[in-house]
Amino acid sequence: MAFTFERLDIRDVIAIRAERHLDDRGYFKETYRREVFAEAGITQPFVQDNLTRSVRGTLRGLHYQLPPAAQGKLIGVVHGRIFDVAVDLRRGAPTYGKWVSRVLDVEVGEMLWVPPGFAHGYCVMSETADVFYKVTDYFEPGLNRGVSWDDPKLGIQWPIDDPVLSDTDRRQPVFEQCDNPFRI
Repeated sequence: MAFTFERLDIRDVIAIRAERHLDDRGYFKETYRREVFAEAGITQPFVQDNLTRSVRGTLRGLHYQLPPAAQGKLIGVVHGRIFDVAVDLRRGAPTYGKWVSRVLDVEVGEMLWVPPGFAHGYCVMSETADVFYKVTDYFEPGLNRGVSWDDPKLGIQWPIDDPVLSDTDRRQPVFEQCDNPFRI
């Protein structure tokens, strides 16, 4: 099985594409192989898998967890299409406060690696989207934090104007006021 790894403008965020093996029935692909990911620099073990379903226009994020349960996330789409965003929270990093995005689509089959120290979010561009993500630490509600999705200082160019948001995501602080212990 072959994987390709593409470092984005924030080099620690990596787009991953797995080779598909097609036949008359459809296709088969691996989504994760520990030794190959380790060679690409993704070495943290995954401890929990999550799956969400959302309708068009839903925006989830921008979320992160504080240490000692900071999470790296491997995100992919099993149905639909999303606009996926990672924001660098690491003070001292040359990309601190910057963001990168990638459209993840089941037809293309890419995944995105977002390491600890980043806020993550996505919006749904298809009628529905089923998104899976593997995480490197367990969900801890007391350590869960977020950043306002529409903070003008970040200037994220979301492909929707009026997203469907949770009450929690409506109340997230702006980047400059978020609870942020991450440092390089």
